[in-house]
Amino acid sequence: MVGGVFLAASRNRVARRVVSRSPLTRRVVDRFVAGEQPIDAVTATRRLADAGLMVTIDHLGEEVRDTAAAVQTVKAYVGLLEALRPLEFGDRAEVSVKLSAVGQRLDGAMALDHARRICEAARENGSTVTLDMEDHTTVDATLEVLRALRTDFPDTGVALQSYLFRTEADCVDLRDSRVRLVKGAYREPASVAYRRKSEVDLAYVRCLRLLMAGDGYPMVATHDDRMIAIAELLADRHERSRDSYEFQMLYGIRADKQRALAASGANVRVYVPYGDDWYGYFMRRLAERPANVAFFLRSLGSK
Repeated sequence: MVGGVFLAASRNRVARRVVSRSPLTRRVVDRFVAGEQPIDAVTATRRLADAGLMVTIDHLGEEVRDTAAAVQTVKAYVGLLEALRPLEFGDRAEVSVKLSAVGQRLDGAMALDHARRICEAARENGSTVTLDMEDHTTVDATLEVLRALRTDFPDTGVALQSYLFRTEADCVDLRDSRVRLVKGAYREPASVAYRRKSEVDLAYVRCLRLLMAGDGYPMVATHDDRMIAIAELLADRHERSRDSYEFQMLYGIRADKQRALAASGANVRVYVPYGDDWYGYFMRRLAERPANVAFFLRSLGSK
C-alpha cells in the first residue's frame, strides 16, 4: 500500500516539486545517491573498490524530452568513464544506462547510436555497460537495442524484472548473456505483472534457476538473504565457480552484507547512482522496502 503511493509519486510532477525542494529530503537522499557530480561517483567508486567491492555507476535521469538532453547524458557518461580510466579498475567499474535517458522515447535509432558511443567509451576502459530495464512498455525496444549492441559489444548486459509475466521466457532467450535479475520497481498493471510479494519472489527463483543453468553471467540483484542463499545453492548445483556470477546491491543499503559477501569470496557489485536528477530513483527505492520508508520518515521527524 505504502509502496504503491511512492511509486505513483515517482511520476507525479507536483510531488516531484514538493519533495525536491524540501531541505529535509537531502539528508535522506545522500544515503542512496553518491552525489551530484562525477567526482562524487569516482570518490564512491574508490572507496568501494578499497573495500573489495565492484561497482556499476548510473548517471541519474530518464525520459528525456529532447535530443539536446539525450546528448548531454551521453557526454556525462563518456566524461565519467574518462575520469575513471586512470584508476584502471577495468570491469570492476562498469556503467548502467537507461535508454530513455539517451533518447529511446524520441528515436530508437538515436538511442542505439548513443548507447553505442557509451559502450565504446567503456571498452576503452576495459569495462562494459548494462542496460537498465524500465517499465514494461520499453522491454521489447530495450532488448532490440541489446541485440544490436552485442554484435560489437558482446559483454553488454541487461536487467530483467521477475515480476513481469514475460521474464521467464526472456531469461531463456538470454541464458548466454550478462543478465541482472531484479524483482522490479515500477508500478505495473496486473495484466502484465505479478503484484503479490510471494508471487514475485517465486518468479525470481524460477528465473534464477534458468540463468544459473545457462552459459551466461547471472547478476543476482537482491538484498534478500533467502534469495542470496538460493542463488548460492543453485550455483553449487550447476557447479559454477564464484567468478561466474555476482551479487548486486544498491548503494547505501545493507553495506555490512555487501562487505561480508565479498569477504566470503563472492563477487559483489554496488549500484552507485549520481547526478542531480535523483527524484524518480529515490522514490522507487522508498517503494521497494518498508525499511527505506521508515528511515525516510524517521529522518524527517528528527528535524
